[in-house]
Amino acid sequence: MHRGERRAKRPNVVMSVFVFLLVSVLAGALFAGLALPFAGLVGVTTATAHDTVQYLPQDLKTAPLAEKTIIQDADGKTIATLYQQNRTPVTLKQISPVMLKAIVAIEDDRFYEHGAIDAKGTLRAMLRNQSSGGVQQGGSSITQQYVKLNLINKARTPEEVKEATAETYERKIAELRYAIAVEKELSKSQILNGYLNLAFFGDRSYGVEAASMHYFGVHAAKLNLPQAAMLAGLVKNPTGYDPIDQPARAKARRDVVLRRMQELNIITAKESAAAIKTPVIDPAKVRVAPSGCANSKYPFFCEYVVSKLKENTAFGKTPEEAENYIETAGLVIKTSLDQRIQAAAQTSINAHSKAGDQAVAAITMVEPGTGLVKAMAQSRQYGSKKGQTAYNYNVEKSYAGGFGGFQNGSTMKAFTIAAAIGKGVPTTYRINSPQTISLGGKEFSTCSGPISVDSYNPKNSTKTIADPSMVDAARASTNTYFLQLSQQIGLCPIATIASKLGMYDAQTMKPLVQVPSFTLGSVGSITPLMLSNAYATFAARGMYCNPQIVTSITIIKTKKALPTPGPNCHRVLSPGVADGVSYVLHQVMLSGGTGAKLNFGKNDLAGKTGTIQNNFAVWFAGYSSQLASAAVVADADPKYEDLARLTLNGKKIGDASGSGTAGPVWETAMQGALQGLPTTKFTKPSDLIIRGNVKDLPYLKGMTPAEAGAKLLSMGFKVVMSHGDRVDSDAPAGTVAWTTPRQEDGAPAGSIVTLIISNGSKAQPPVTPPVIPPVIPPTIKPPPNIPTCMPWDPKCHPRRGG
Repeated sequence: MHRGERRAKRPNVVMSVFVFLLVSVLAGALFAGLALPFAGLVGVTTATAHDTVQYLPQDLKTAPLAEKTIIQDADGKTIATLYQQNRTPVTLKQISPVMLKAIVAIEDDRFYEHGAIDAKGTLRAMLRNQSSGGVQQGGSSITQQYVKLNLINKARTPEEVKEATAETYERKIAELRYAIAVEKELSKSQILNGYLNLAFFGDRSYGVEAASMHYFGVHAAKLNLPQAAMLAGLVKNPTGYDPIDQPARAKARRDVVLRRMQELNIITAKESAAAIKTPVIDPAKVRVAPSGCANSKYPFFCEYVVSKLKENTAFGKTPEEAENYIETAGLVIKTSLDQRIQAAAQTSINAHSKAGDQAVAAITMVEPGTGLVKAMAQSRQYGSKKGQTAYNYNVEKSYAGGFGGFQNGSTMKAFTIAAAIGKGVPTTYRINSPQTISLGGKEFSTCSGPISVDSYNPKNSTKTIADPSMVDAARASTNTYFLQLSQQIGLCPIATIASKLGMYDAQTMKPLVQVPSFTLGSVGSITPLMLSNAYATFAARGMYCNPQIVTSITIIKTKKALPTPGPNCHRVLSPGVADGVSYVLHQVMLSGGTGAKLNFGKNDLAGKTGTIQNNFAVWFAGYSSQLASAAVVADADPKYEDLARLTLNGKKIGDASGSGTAGPVWETAMQGALQGLPTTKFTKPSDLIIRGNVKDLPYLKGMTPAEAGAKLLSMGFKVVMSHGDRVDSDAPAGTVAWTTPRQEDGAPAGSIVTLIISNGSKAQPPVTPPVIPPVIPPTIKPPPNIPTCMPWDPKCHPRRGG
C-alpha cells in the first residue's frame, strides 16, 4: 500500500447482519438465505451487506472433546478418575429418542425446519436487545449453541474462555457465520449429536451420557420421558435448576418441558400428566463420579502414577501441558497395582500402627523379574487434617508429594555382599571382627580415589564370634566385619552395584556418597520403593527391572494404544552372584539370625535388618522368589528424634530395631501377599561361590597336634601351630580344638592350616571306673590223696644239695 493510499472503511457489521436478516425475511428467502454461506448472497442481499459479511469468520475449527481419564489396577478395575469435564461421548443411536425430542422441543422446536439461524427468533431478539441497549434475549438455535459450546471447548486460557462467553454483538455475529458454515458441513443429526455431547448439565456433568449416569444411574439410551425432560430443562440454567440443590425449581422447569412437548404434540396429555407426577430424581440413585487422586481409594499410588505420566514429554512440553492432556484426553491408564497384595500391605500397616502415631510406617512390594510395583501402603492417611499427610513416604522427592526417603542402615550390606562375591570372595571368608574397631586414618578406595577420616571407631550392635564368616556376619549384622570387608574390596565396586540396582539419594536425586561407613547406610536417603526393587534383583537372579507403575495407555475413543516405557529389564549381576547373596541373606532368616523370628511358611525367604544412627529409622527388607518388599518405621517430622521416644501402634516404641519394629510390618504383609501362591525355593549357588576354590579339610578335633599335622601333610597342606593361648573347647587339653580355616570352610590346595589347641576347659572329665573288691572264694581243703602241688611245679621239688 502506498503511503497516500487510504484503507477502505470497514462497514458496520451489526447493521449489515441486521439488514441481511431483514432482507431475507422480507424476500421470503429465509431458509435459502440462511442455509447458504454469506459468500453466496449475491443477488439475494444488498451489495452493502455482501461487502460487509465477507469480514466474518467462515470455518469452525473444533477441538477434541474433553473426556475423562480412567486409572485402573492390574486387573482392569477402576481405581481413580481424572477429568476437568466429566464426559463420556456417545453416538446418536446411544441416546434415547425421547431425549432428542425433549431437547429440540425446549431449545429449538423449529430446528429441523430452519437453516443455521432461526431468523424470526433472532430478529425478534435483536429488536428487543436494540431497544433495551444491551443483550437481553438470546434467540439462539441449537446450531448456534453448538457453535458456542465448541468455542468454549477450544478455550485454553481464562481470556479465551471470557471471549467465548462474552455477551456481545461481535461474539453473536461470529457465531452466526460459524453456524452457517456448520450447517453446510454437517447434517442436523450430527449437529444435535455434537450438541448433546458438549452441553453442560450441571454438577460437573458434561454431555448427556455423563448426566444420565450421574442423576439417574442409567445410560442415555435408557432415559424415560420425565428423566429426558429434566435433563433437557437443565441446559438453560444448570445451577438454577440443579435437581439436587434446587429440587422444586428443577421440577418446575422439567414440567415446562413436558408441557411444551405436549403443545407440540410430541406426547399426549395423559403422558404429560403421568410424567409430571413423577419425582424429579431419586437421591439414592445419584452417582457421584469422583475426580482426582484425592478421591481415589489409593490416593498416594494414584498421585505417583500421575507424576510419572507428567514426566512423559509426549503428553506435553511442560508438566502443566501434560496434566491438561491427561485430564482431557479420555485415556485408560492401566497400572501395576494388585489390589489383593495392596490389601495385604495395608492390613499389615493397620495391624502394626495407628494413624495418630508419632512414628510413621511404610512398605512397598515389587515383583521380581518385572519391576511391577504391586503395592504401596503407609500409616498416615491422605489429607490435610491432624494425623493425615500429603507426603508419600514410599517414593522419591522428584515430585511434590514424595517425601524423599530415609537413611537405610545395614540393609546396604547386601550390596557389599554382592560386590565381594563378584570379586571371588567366598561366603566362608573370615575376618577377625572385634566389638569395636578403630578405622581412623585407614584408607578406603572409592571411584574417585582413596579417602579416610581422622577418627572413626564403629562398634557392633550385636555380639558375634571372634572371626565370623560372611554368613556369620550377615546373620548377626556384624558392623566391624563388613567395614573391613568393604575396605578390602573397595567402595567403588559396592557403590557401582548399588547404582546399577537403582539406588541413589532420593532427596537430591544424585549418586550415593562414598564414605567409609557406606556399608552401614550412611550414604543418603533411600525409599522403600527403591530398596524393595533393588532386593528384587537378587530374587530375580541378577535381572534388574526399572520400577514399573504404568503398564499400558489406551485412548478410549479410538482404542489406540499409546507408547509406554514398558518393562526395562537387563542383567546387572551374574546368576551365581545373585544366588550367593540370596544364600547369605537366607541364613539371616534361619535360627540364630536377626530375621529368624520373621521367618514363616515353606518358601525360602531372605532378608536384612537396618538401623540408622540415632535410631531415626529402622528397616527390614526381604524377599522370596515371587515378591520383594521393604518396610520402614521412622520419624518423619523435623526435628527428628530417637524412635525409642515415639509412639507406634498407640504405645511407646522403647527399643527400636529392624527386626522387632519394622520386621513385623514386613512379615505380616508378606504372609498375606504370598498366601495361596506356589511354594518357591532359591537356587543354591555353586560350591565355588559358597566356599571358594578350596579342598575339603579332614575332621581333626580331639587329635594330638602330631596326628593332625601328619594327616594334613599327607593331603598336601602346610601346618603351623597357633602361637596364641590355648582356647576354651570341649576337646581334651592339648588336642586340636579347631583349625583356621575351619573344617567346614575348606582351604586352598597347598595353603597353610593353623592348628588351634584346646585348653580342655569345656571338656568332660574322664569317668573313673569304680573300684570293685576281688571276690575271695571260701577255703576248701584238698582231699588227703591229692598233692598240694603239681609235679612240674618246681616248688614241689626242692633243690637237693650233694
